[in-house]
Amino acid sequence: MKKNLKKIAIVAMVAVVIAACKKKQETLTAEPQETVKNADKVLQHIKNLGFPESSIVDNGNEYIVEEDIIFPKNMEITASSAGPKTEQYYTGSIVNSTKKLNIRVFVDASMTSMSSEINNALAQWNGVSGSTLRFNVVTAAPYDILIKDENLGNGVCGQGQFPSGGSAGALIKINKSYIAGNSFAQRARTICHEFGHCISFRHTNWAAQGESTATNVPGVTGTDASSLMNGGQCGSGATVLSQKDKDATAVLY
Repeated sequence: MKKNLKKIAIVAMVAVVIAACKKKQETLTAEPQETVKNADKVLQHIKNLGFPESSIVDNGNEYIVEEDIIFPKNMEITASSAGPKTEQYYTGSIVNSTKKLNIRVFVDASMTSMSSEINNALAQWNGVSGSTLRFNVVTAAPYDILIKDENLGNGVCGQGQFPSGGSAGALIKINKSYIAGNSFAQRARTICHEFGHCISFRHTNWAAQGESTATNVPGVTGTDASSLMNGGQCGSGATVLSQKDKDATAVLY
């Protein structure tokens, strides 16, 4: 009788352990499934923005488009940003009216050697007449944008995220060793360009890059050879915001 009771107790314990493991496994798999679902939404959002599928690279926790635009797979996709845009060009989503007044930038220790270039880039955006957009460097959390050094391989100067949920794009990666040999103006240009992505600007030459559509900034349309936001000009592009870049910034902000 005692042996039978002991067997029953062992069987019960095993059942409990199996049930607990099963619950734990279900809990662990739930989050990745949600991540996958959101990643699908992000991928569709990228396509809706007009980027060809051939330009989209799956990079683990993020998608990279045209080498320098980052779309985190967990980024917030709102209903208003889910469809194609038909209206200097932007994503249709901007930094909200409160946050645009003080976009806090944290410079990672890996980028402090380029603080002068960063300050030059921020001064350009902050100096646009008619705009209330303001970037400010902070030395501790909380912050809105992290700028850091990362080896992105040959040919890629930097990468930046687009805005999401009313906040500026949260991350800029600069390929510091790759751009080190460029002039000061060109290094600052790379950084300024990536900050432009963080506040919603698309590549001004989007059509030449094979994108099917982009949203015009109202009243500021057409190509612009002088635009600092032209893509594919790493180390050779305009080093200051063009008049159209400034006009578009004033319209949005």
